[in-house]
Amino acid sequence: MAFGRLRKNKQDKQEQDEQAQDSAQRPAAGGADAAADGGSTATASGPWDAADKPSEEGYVDLGALRIASAEGLQLRLEVEEKTQRVVAVTLDLNGSSLQLQAFAAPRSETLWDDIRDQIGKSVGSQGGTVDELEGVFGTELLAKVPAQAQDGSKGYRVARFVGVDGPRWFLRGVFGGSAALDPQAAGPLEEVFRNVVVVRGEQPLPPRDLLQLRLPRDASPLPRPAADAAKPAPPERGPEITTIG
Repeated sequence: MAFGRLRKNKQDKQEQDEQAQDSAQRPAAGGADAAADGGSTATASGPWDAADKPSEEGYVDLGALRIASAEGLQLRLEVEEKTQRVVAVTLDLNGSSLQLQAFAAPRSETLWDDIRDQIGKSVGSQGGTVDELEGVFGTELLAKVPAQAQDGSKGYRVARFVGVDGPRWFLRGVFGGSAALDPQAAGPLEEVFRNVVVVRGEQPLPPRDLLQLRLPRDASPLPRPAADAAKPAPPERGPEITTIG
């Protein structure tokens, strides 16, 4: 599902900047305990737990995730065909993308170290390579998977994986496009990632279960173009164009 642009006015931005400066003076919930176990942890610069960012003003509510509005930011929900369950949200900005998934996690353990190992094995099984790097969100993975270009030539698809262990949740981000390799291009989407709020909820869940995402409130489908309306529905569910507000 795709959504229209998410806009943030100057007043919202100023309020968020002031909140970030104020929050930087105190540790994030769960950060100290998680740091003791290693891996990337939620910090005072975000991503945030809902307990630290309770206000929904200026955010799009997707259930387990809240995304701060930003000029030019576009949002797509990815739906699993068999279950019709929303399994991820992808954000597009300036030709780059950021896929987000939030998972339940143990109260006293971190997941990122183990998940990095699993990503490496998965990429390796596809004939790709993985480099472990230190980035702005701690330890990251830069994955290169063999892919075929439109002209038939062989190349690589590059993805940058980041992970943050929070209080009873784990947030994974995958940067694509220029943001996977170019720090300057990555900057705007990194800021979006920092502003993400994870809403874990109180429901008991097994570790690594996906936290439930949902369609934003007040999102309404737009009519399909006339040319497309006459075509039969594809076997796989395609993106539905919607608008917010």
